[in-house]
Amino acid sequence: MADITAGMVKDLREKTGVGMMDCKAALAATNGDMEAAVDWLRAKGLAKAAKKSTRVAAEGLVAVAVEGTTGAVVEVNSETDFVARNEKFQAMVSQISKLAVKAGGDTEKLKTMNFPGTSHAVAEYVGEMVAAIGENMTVRRTSVLTVSDGVIGSYIHNQIAPGMGKIGVIVALESAGKKDELANFGRMLAMHVAATNPVALTLDQVPDDVLARESAILEEKNAGKPANVLEKIVASGLKTFAKENCLLEQAYVHDGAKTVAQAVADAAKAAGADVKLTGFVRMQLGEGIEKKEDDFAAEVAKMSGQS
Repeated sequence: MADITAGMVKDLREKTGVGMMDCKAALAATNGDMEAAVDWLRAKGLAKAAKKSTRVAAEGLVAVAVEGTTGAVVEVNSETDFVARNEKFQAMVSQISKLAVKAGGDTEKLKTMNFPGTSHAVAEYVGEMVAAIGENMTVRRTSVLTVSDGVIGSYIHNQIAPGMGKIGVIVALESAGKKDELANFGRMLAMHVAATNPVALTLDQVPDDVLARESAILEEKNAGKPANVLEKIVASGLKTFAKENCLLEQAYVHDGAKTVAQAVADAAKAAGADVKLTGFVRMQLGEGIEKKEDDFAAEVAKMSGQS
């Protein structure tokens, strides 16, 4: 059996809002597996849903660039927020985001592209910046969306500099309609995505492992009920999951009386042509990266050249 530490219990409590003793019991029952413990608590009805992951810790910037009918999002990490606010770092990220539009969502290709105004590849230029600033940096990931006719809507949350911040979103709207109407709606929709963090456009696009996990929780929660009843409960539960996590079925944050699908239909009327939402990308700084707790005094000393 895994050694259940006070820190593990505290982390699970922060994720779920469940009491310490129940969190300890969940970790003991799942041999210390944090994600399994979250599911255990949900299945027992002790946690309605896990809170957003607390693993977002890496610093740097997420940037968005749109050129014509193509848009890109890129994440460039640094060790500290000091560097993220450095004008040279921001200028570098801005240039990398523009190159990302042409990289087609291929991070390794982006790293090999020529950095503007130099004879170096992006990866080499980033290496020079590491040497100049004295802090590790990396081009972590990028993603691209394109439309044949229409617009790419974009939004930056917690903007630190133009086109750069903590969360970057792009949405793809295929339409022959009025581009100004589409652009306005695209930005509003990108803001919605930033706020709600949907899993997919529709339920049939949700990854199989996610659906299997949700189904398993519902089945365990209702264990002992007849198979035909359990089947209906799972189906109903997945419909609820879709309303909360699938973009087109979510309640539109700018008008809770309609779904996003209905908002798209309204946008089509305003644009004077059919509108199809074909995709979205939401990138949040540092998601999925764990970072050790920093010694703030040491960090300041490092930045001022005293260590």
